[in-house]
Amino acid sequence: MSAAGQDIALKGSRITRFVIYTVLIVFAIFYLLPLYVMLTNSLKPLEEIRGGGMLSLPKVWTLEPWRAAWSHAQIGVSPTGLKPFFINSIMMVVPAVVLSTFMGAMNGYVLTKWSFRGSGVVFGLLLLACFIPFQIVLIPMARILGLIGLAGTTWGLVLVHTIYGLGFTTLFFRNYYAAFPTELVRAAQIDGASFFQIFWRILAPSSAPIVVVTVIWQFTNVWNDFLFGVSFADFDSIPMTVALNNLVNSSTGVKEYNVHFAGAILAALPTLVVYIVSGRYFVRGLMAGAVKG
Repeated sequence: MSAAGQDIALKGSRITRFVIYTVLIVFAIFYLLPLYVMLTNSLKPLEEIRGGGMLSLPKVWTLEPWRAAWSHAQIGVSPTGLKPFFINSIMMVVPAVVLSTFMGAMNGYVLTKWSFRGSGVVFGLLLLACFIPFQIVLIPMARILGLIGLAGTTWGLVLVHTIYGLGFTTLFFRNYYAAFPTELVRAAQIDGASFFQIFWRILAPSSAPIVVVTVIWQFTNVWNDFLFGVSFADFDSIPMTVALNNLVNSSTGVKEYNVHFAGAILAALPTLVVYIVSGRYFVRGLMAGAVKG
C-alpha cells in the first residue's frame, strides 16, 4: 500500500474510533445520569430540591440526609433508620451465598464426576428451578417455613434464598466441572482418595473463577430481593430493600426526597462495591467456563 493509502486508512481508523468513543461516552452519561441525580440530591437540603434544579450541584452541601436515612428516619412505626435492616441483610446474604455456593459446587461435582443413573433428570429438574417465577413458590414456601418454625426469621430467608439459588449455582459449577479432566479424578480414585478428598484437593483449588461468578451472582440476587423479604420477614428480620420501601412510603406530609435518595444509595452500595472490586473477575470466570474443552 502506498504512503497516501496508508494515511487515508489511518485517518479513517481515527474517525471510526472517535465516533465509537463518542457514542460510548454519550451512552455512559445517559446510563449514569440517575446515579448522579441521586447522589447530588442526597447532599442537598430539602429546600433546594423543592426549589427545582435537580440536575444542579448543591449550593449548600450537607450529610444530614445520609444520617437521617441511616439512623434517624421514620420507618413504619419505629423511629429508627436503615442501620438495623442493613445488618439484617448482611446476616441473610452471607449464609445464603456461602451455603448455595457450596451446595452448588457439590452438585456440579457429583453430576459430572460421579454420574449415576438418572443424573441427567436430576440436573434437568434443578435447571427447571431456574425458571420458576418467585410468585409460584410463595404459598408452599410460607407453609414449609411455618411447619419448621422459621417463619418471620432471618434463617427462614436464608433457607428460601439458598433453595431458590441452588438451580443457578448447580448450573454454573456443573458446566465448569464438565470441562475438568476426568482422568485426574479417576487417578485419584485409584490412589485411594475419598469423595471429599478429591473435591477439596483437586477440584476446589481450580474453582476460584467460577466461585467468584457464583458469589457475585448470588450476592446480587439475594441482596436486591424484595418479594421474599416482604413475604416471609417479620419486623425484626426485615431486609434492606423492604426497609427502603417502607422508608419511602411511610413519609407523611412533605416527602423527604434527599433522605430517600440517600437511603437508595445505601441500599445499592454493597452490590456496587462488589462489582467494582470483583467485576473483572466475574467476566474472567464466565470466560473460563465458556472456553474450556
